[in-house]
Amino acid sequence: MGKEFFILNLVLFLCAACDNTSVPKPYGYYRITTPDTAYTEFKPPITNHQSPITNYPYTFALSKNAVVQPRTDVDEPYWINIYYPALDATIHCSYKRVNGNLRELTNDALEFVYRNASFANSIPESGYDNPEADVHGVLFDLEGNTASSCQFFLTDSTKNFFRASVYCNCQPNADSLAPVYDYLRTDVVKMVETFQWTQ
Repeated sequence: MGKEFFILNLVLFLCAACDNTSVPKPYGYYRITTPDTAYTEFKPPITNHQSPITNYPYTFALSKNAVVQPRTDVDEPYWINIYYPALDATIHCSYKRVNGNLRELTNDALEFVYRNASFANSIPESGYDNPEADVHGVLFDLEGNTASSCQFFLTDSTKNFFRASVYCNCQPNADSLAPVYDYLRTDVVKMVETFQWTQ
């Protein structure tokens, strides 16, 4: 009796263990390894619009993992892209002279930021002020599945206005791209903190 009872329990246990019920599994993401960071000073000349520009009106610390590319799609000599080949990401940078139009330039920069508002979970902003270098501005973190993860603008309020936005060349997904966003934000903060006007 004991042997039959044991075999019956074993068969019932094995039948219960052979349940074909599916269990949902969480999405997996590719592991993204970001490169080590070292910085150098952004220095011209950069060939832009078929001629070398030897003096940009700004300078900053540039990641050695990035390549500066002139913007050939606009007729603006000081607009550049900072491209990260290993991450397929770009910081788009634009520059304008201030000629009594600071409010207009600031409003344009804010409009670019808040175009992403419908996709962002939140858009915290951090003010930046460096009186010694006469550099003042705002850094925006666009949290959520937005096309741009980080944007900022800097100005001296009288002559110069610089704006930049970070984009990855892929479908926005804040969860899977978190290491890239963190890496690029570190470079953006370094860029802001070392930013200086040269004219």
